[in-house]
Amino acid sequence: MGVWFDAPWIAVALPLGLALVVGAGGSRLAPFMRWLAMLGPLAVLGTGIAHLGAAGSGGVTAPFVSATTAAGSLTWISVGDFALKIGYAVDGLTAVMLVVVGFVALMVMVFSVGYMADDPGQARYFALLSLFTASMTGLVIADGLVGLFVFWELVGACSYLLIGFWFNKPSAAAAAMKAFIVTRIGDVGLFVALAILWGTTGETSYAGIIAALPQLSGGLVTAVAILLFIGAAGKSAQFPLHIWLPDAMEGPTPVSALIHAATMVAAGVFLVARMWPVFAASPAALTVVLVIGTFTALASATIAVGQNDIKKVLAYSTISQLGFMFAALGAGAWRAAIFYLAAHASFKALLFLGSGSVIHGSDTQDMREMGGLAKTMPITAFTWIVGAAALAGVPLFSGFFAKDEVLHGVMLASPVAFVALVIAAAFTAFYITRATVLTFFGSYRGSNHPHEGGPVMWLPLVALAIPAAGLGFAASGIATTLGGEHEALSMTVAAISTTVALIGIVVGVLLYRRGPAADTSLEGSLGGLWRASRAGYYADAAAGRFIVAPVTAAAQGLYAFFDRAVFDGIVEGSAVVSRKLGAWFARLQTGDGQRYAVLMGLGAVVLVALAISPGALETILGWLGR
Repeated sequence: MGVWFDAPWIAVALPLGLALVVGAGGSRLAPFMRWLAMLGPLAVLGTGIAHLGAAGSGGVTAPFVSATTAAGSLTWISVGDFALKIGYAVDGLTAVMLVVVGFVALMVMVFSVGYMADDPGQARYFALLSLFTASMTGLVIADGLVGLFVFWELVGACSYLLIGFWFNKPSAAAAAMKAFIVTRIGDVGLFVALAILWGTTGETSYAGIIAALPQLSGGLVTAVAILLFIGAAGKSAQFPLHIWLPDAMEGPTPVSALIHAATMVAAGVFLVARMWPVFAASPAALTVVLVIGTFTALASATIAVGQNDIKKVLAYSTISQLGFMFAALGAGAWRAAIFYLAAHASFKALLFLGSGSVIHGSDTQDMREMGGLAKTMPITAFTWIVGAAALAGVPLFSGFFAKDEVLHGVMLASPVAFVALVIAAAFTAFYITRATVLTFFGSYRGSNHPHEGGPVMWLPLVALAIPAAGLGFAASGIATTLGGEHEALSMTVAAISTTVALIGIVVGVLLYRRGPAADTSLEGSLGGLWRASRAGYYADAAAGRFIVAPVTAAAQGLYAFFDRAVFDGIVEGSAVVSRKLGAWFARLQTGDGQRYAVLMGLGAVVLVALAISPGALETILGWLGR
């Protein structure tokens, strides 16, 4: 363990090097290289485990306030006396994130061996997964905003490349571009916050920024915190920057499990927790985080209810659960948010890989074409139910304990937000029950022959089911690692959350035991509200009409005037002048030898006159003019 403890940067360097090796190996070596790629997440997992105990014994009360378990830096840019450094540092928060990233990435890579077995682009796929693992690891071990921002952009690039992995599909290419553009909007906020902090404090490291906070005005701290949250909202798909995540399901399903459920989309939650002292110094910023998180959690939960694509259900569920985490952050319960992040990573990665197993076995993503799969895919069904129970908050599963801490923290800060999240929890239990019943119970409604995948596909499901079921019992250890003390279960909150979870489950079973026909009944009862929910409350249409269309029209106007009339006019005008001059000089080419001789003589006279007296040129030109 010594090397992993003393040099955690290896957890970045190894998967980065493997990405290059796997990519260079090409399709011929892919069957071997895909297994080699797994050394990357193993290194990340080993690094996280090596630091868990040490971080917990340090008594850290807030991220990077006390000494870290390992730290170092290197000079990235040096100009004269100026030097910009990128460093690494590991504390309890980092250790938890490393375990999450390493474990989920490893399970996804193993699952992908079966899921992507027949894909000709395996070498590119596993190289990108390795690059993403390195980038996400670099993001969480960075000791300051510069390093974080570099790796923040790299995970965004990997997301773009993996969403559009099947780039020959127009829908995949469009989804990748949409994700890239929308998340860049958030990244502008993060970049501006970095620039402000650097300009006002001269610091980019977390420790330096936190130490300089007392020197900053309250208004500046609030502005920086909100800008940081904009960056976090873009990456973690919070309203109104959530619209990219449902479309991201165009990528391979294991990618959805790793990047768009468990790790990258949680980077925004990690950022707020990492910069917690900045947010704690601004009650206004915390209110913004609480309101946006609560609204996102409730709205996305109601949207997930009406989706027929199994991956879209999980996509909106992810947006909603990230909203729970941000609500906890806004309420001041950052440790509860990180605990829920870890629990969510296990059960949501399990559900996404379970959906991948279903899609692989039934050859459809539409739940209306499924049903009865528990008979032909028993392992997938069992592990899915474990993940669904954790998501719904069934007692003793990981989600129950983690969600209890979130709800308790929010209840203390805002009763209104607490009620909204309780309603969202009820919808959560309902939509995951709907998906479970439509997929695994009743009679089979498809035309294919569903089957269970091989061991490389169901073993990761079993492995993820273990923390999805039992991580709640590690709550005390996680709290200690994060530098706090585990709070006893709130029996009041537990009773309320259990009640709404059971109501959601019972209603879901009663309604959908007769299959997709229940949707028709709900649409008849709810009418436009049901259709609006299924359409995501027309957020995409609104963005297209009020943002994309005006920006496109402005861009076309600027193109027509500046690009075509001005710049192209100058370039094309010079070409016209050149052609006319060429045509005039071409008339001199007559083929008449005597005329050529006269012109040569005149040229010689002009050259001699210029050599003798520069003023002679004016005399000659005047003579020619007459």
